[in-house]
Amino acid sequence: MENKKPTRNRYTDEFRKEAVALVTEQGYSVKEAAQSLGLSEQLLYRWKRKLTQPEPGLDDKEREELKQLRKENKRLKMEQEILKKASAFFAKDML
Repeated sequence: MENKKPTRNRYTDEFRKEAVALVTEQGYSVKEAAQSLGLSEQLLYRWKRKLTQPEPGLDDKEREELKQLRKENKRLKMEQEILKKASAFFAKDML
């Protein structure tokens, strides 16, 4: 018999951020998000607590501005990806 060690799932930072965003930005409950992603609620709560800690040395106004800028940055990156895919699609038709 082989003695196999139980394996732990390794999640990327990006996956953790997206999972927390389901709760903090998209309005899912921790329970709903955890169930849909196949995670334990405790794990998602831990990620949320770690990723949403206030930035040290910032006042409330600066924290809010940083939050808005990060949200805008994420939106712009998504738009850029869409444009890249669209331009590649149309460039393919031109050749």
